[in-house]
Amino acid sequence: MKEIEQKLSGKIERLTNKTFKFDERIREGWFSAVYFLKTKKIAEEKLPNNHVTMQFFQKEEAVLCGADEVIALLHTFADKPETLEIKSLKDGDKISPYETVLTISGSYQQFGYLEGIIDGILARRTSVATNVYNVVKAARTSGVQKPVIFMGDRDDHYTTQAGDGYAAFIGGSTAQATHAMNEWWGKEGMGTMPHALIQMFRGDVVAAAEAYHEMFPDDELAALVDYNNDVITDSLKVAKKFGEKLKSVRLDTSRTLVDKYFLRNHHLMGTFDPRGVNPELLFALRKALDDEGFQHVKIMVSGGFTEERITEFEKAGVPVDMYGVGRSLLRLNFGFTGDLVLLNGSPEAKEGRRFRPNPRLELVEYSE
Repeated sequence: MKEIEQKLSGKIERLTNKTFKFDERIREGWFSAVYFLKTKKIAEEKLPNNHVTMQFFQKEEAVLCGADEVIALLHTFADKPETLEIKSLKDGDKISPYETVLTISGSYQQFGYLEGIIDGILARRTSVATNVYNVVKAARTSGVQKPVIFMGDRDDHYTTQAGDGYAAFIGGSTAQATHAMNEWWGKEGMGTMPHALIQMFRGDVVAAAEAYHEMFPDDELAALVDYNNDVITDSLKVAKKFGEKLKSVRLDTSRTLVDKYFLRNHHLMGTFDPRGVNPELLFALRKALDDEGFQHVKIMVSGGFTEERITEFEKAGVPVDMYGVGRSLLRLNFGFTGDLVLLNGSPEAKEGRRFRPNPRLELVEYSE
């Protein structure tokens, strides 16, 4: 049983290093800024009895993620972690500007060299979780929640996928493109066909769909229909071939192209931007499918979708059933700061910073 299942069922409070699988070089300081390592040595030699409190915050409205990972980091690599006092909010908590999300109390040399790593974990995980949360929220603007598929595999280094997938799950996305994205939270990747499959069938979308359905008969059949830049024609071809077996079509038209539907219908042009996946094309596609008796076929869109663009589509009632989103979900919009704010029980902090107690913080029990 994955740890996330144990957590969701209440058997454990937080995920541990069994999930995160940290690089052991963290212990050597390989990923820590050198000045933290030097400060650790000075504290050990010159101030061995120091007792400090470090607090962490950021400056926006956000959805916190990375708390479990940070706690597991401390429990794995801090010196005598069982003696540290750690208080933290939880993954998925809504947080306010300057709200303290985490405090660590103990000797600096026990944990101080991990400060930058902690900031980075919280920054990336919270950024992805919040971005996804905002996109998922946008996708229910119409009053009906549309699924958001996390498709960020091509927009960042592959080693980020497991953590980003977990953060996307915390943000509300429950469908993701790769198995790695699902590793920490327990499902498998999902997906249908890329343009490459259609290319090998020389642009024959029906032939590509037939091959896919033959090889993966238990999958819900979803056809990618923009390869020939004629989405209505190709959608109807696939729908007529498969009937009820076809569950959805996906549009991923480049923002530099105008679909052939508009080139055949010049009288429609002149009042909107006809490039890419646009509302008018989707209204026309929905009507064409419905008129031919394919009301059951859902429409998925991808390619450059953001919170703002999804909100516009939803407010306009554009007939979209699913959104595939990638790059915009990986922007790092939230940075965290760790400050020492108490020294041996007394306030001591850099100018402009002070100890900010937060009654929402929960005391964390040590777990090996």
